[in-house]
Amino acid sequence: MKGPLFYAKILLFGEYGIIKDSKGLAIPYNCYKGALKKDENNSIEAKKSTISLEKFYNYLIGLDTEMVVFRLEELKADIEEGMYFDSSIPQGYGVGSSGALVASIYDKYALDKITVLENLTRDKLLKLKEIFSLMESFFHGKSSGLDPLNSYLSIPILINSKDNLEATGIPSQKEGKGAVFLLDSETIGETEPMVTIFMNKMKNEGFRKMLNEDFARHTDACIDDFLHGNVKSLFGNVKQLSKVVLDNFKPMIPESFHAIWQNGLDSNDYYLKLCGSGGGGYILGFTEDYDKTKTILKDYKLELVYRF
Repeated sequence: MKGPLFYAKILLFGEYGIIKDSKGLAIPYNCYKGALKKDENNSIEAKKSTISLEKFYNYLIGLDTEMVVFRLEELKADIEEGMYFDSSIPQGYGVGSSGALVASIYDKYALDKITVLENLTRDKLLKLKEIFSLMESFFHGKSSGLDPLNSYLSIPILINSKDNLEATGIPSQKEGKGAVFLLDSETIGETEPMVTIFMNKMKNEGFRKMLNEDFARHTDACIDDFLHGNVKSLFGNVKQLSKVVLDNFKPMIPESFHAIWQNGLDSNDYYLKLCGSGGGGYILGFTEDYDKTKTILKDYKLELVYRF
């Protein structure tokens, strides 16, 4: 048995803002993927994954919802036979490792599932997001459901607000010098503590004002520019967003990256922003000259996401 592949995701824009109902744009990231497997592989990693699936199964049994029904007996039997989630998606890196697992379980065990092939109306997208939110809350304490949704559908998703989602297209990649890239902080970030810090900050009126005004305005402008291919304008808006994040989300940025974040803003060679909740994992970068940026950041691991 080997299930279908489910890919990682990158929230290009909208981290934290989507918790408070502003826009977001999530895209699949096909460099990392995972699938449910059953084979003779008795590695330590496979066994750890099986134990984790067993805990997830126990959580699903207790889900009090009429939105989705699972074939739980079948899931239990498969876990007892050593099923595990074989994944190359790094955990705690903000690229949707638990989202891919949730998508794979829904795909295989949900009755009357909404499929990728049908006409994905807004209502269907919202229902899927709500189901995935319930499922993924097992991993994060509270989940938007967006990561599993992106992994399940494997198409870019535009979040206009929490009740308004749409599948979207993004401009084809060009063979230009510019790029979106991932910068590896080489530390693991945990979502729950970061979200707790954010929720505590939200008690401050000044922080709320910044989020509703500056952060939301620059995020919305970045999404608009990206979707319409306005690259020059995009970099101006990404710079503003990068500055707002550095000024207001410092606890979510690993301390050893504060200086190179500021260097990008000072030199205009690249701009950094959070990838997911932060605290570690990947940092997202934008540059108009990827080769030059690779030289400047030669001491760090970079991964190419998208070319302009």
